Amino acid sequence: SMARSNMADMALAGVKVLELEGIGPCPLAACVLADFGADVVTVCKAQGGIVLSQQDPVSRGKRSIAIDIKSREGVKVLKRLAASADVFLEPFRPGVVEKLGIGPEVLCSVNPKLIYGRMTGFGQGGSEYRQMAGHDSNYIALSGLLDFFRRGTEKPFPPANFAGDYAGGGMILAMGVLL
Repeated sequence: SMARSNMADMALAGVKVLELEGIGPCPLAACVLADFGADVVTVCKAQGGIVLSQQDPVSRGKRSIAIDIKSREGVKVLKRLAASADVFLEPFRPGVVEKLGIGPEVLCSVNPKLIYGRMTGFGQGGSEYRQMAGHDSNYIALSGLLDFFRRGTEKPFPPANFAGDYAGGGMILAMGVLL
């Protein structure tokens, strides 16, 4: 991880990212933005007053804050943070953030310049799978990519989550934010 003193020289210095904690591609996208100098704050759960951050490799370069986004007060706090953020990233199934009152229409009305990035398993609509949880092995199997991970006539061996979650999801989300 780069020292904070060198962050001012990075390409995304001064860019503020607010990330709702999840697994797989969304944390990687936020990590990539942090690696290029963005100030990333991950909204985590808390238990007994302790922030429950995943502290996995894609947590590097990020700060964590605990907010109960299921509470009215937590939603108010999140809206205040989003008002001054440049980017908001969320990893939930379609409709979840809308039910919480923090969907793109709400947050972008609070901050019209906000880049709202969504990472869902199978998209927001149009797919019969859209309400399913998505995982790397699902994507690469359904797309046919899993077939490349076999030796000869053996059954395919699903790789770690780098093919679908990271390359197909997280990196594309990070690129979408930047473009």
